[in-house]
Amino acid sequence: MKRLNRDQAHTVAFVLNGEPRRAACEPRTLLSDHLRHGLGATGTHVGCEHGVCGACTVLIDGVAGRACMTLAVQVDGCHIDTVEGLADDDGALNDLQRAFRRNHALQCGFCTAGILMSCQDYLGRNPDPSEQDVRDMLSGHLCRCTGYTNIVKAVLETAAERRAASRGAG
Repeated sequence: MKRLNRDQAHTVAFVLNGEPRRAACEPRTLLSDHLRHGLGATGTHVGCEHGVCGACTVLIDGVAGRACMTLAVQVDGCHIDTVEGLADDDGALNDLQRAFRRNHALQCGFCTAGILMSCQDYLGRNPDPSEQDVRDMLSGHLCRCTGYTNIVKAVLETAAERRAASRGAG
């Protein structure tokens, strides 16, 4: 990794997976690079570096965004969630991750982190999606291994479980 030019460095502060973080970076540093190389959050993958594949998807203030198309300085003061933040503090997988595992919704795993983050955002906005809704949402992700069928099953299963849990709580 190239050396940080301290004359051009900016301090960027944001909340990463619930923890305040502060680090210097050059103005043109991409969020994906800042997360991976500056902060060690390597769950955010970089596949195309053009915002096409979706592997770098993170939540920026709760909304899915491409970390390879966002400058680190743009998220100063924001809340950033990466795949590392989905699991509980004790390491237990969240409901969406468990559904992915149960449904074999991953193969090589390279695209999985970005897909999980998009699905997390999507299910928060659309708790009762149709299969076509999920497929449309997933169209922004390139997965060369799964064929998407098991990913769709996992998302629909998670949505149904969350609806059932909310009915039981109410």
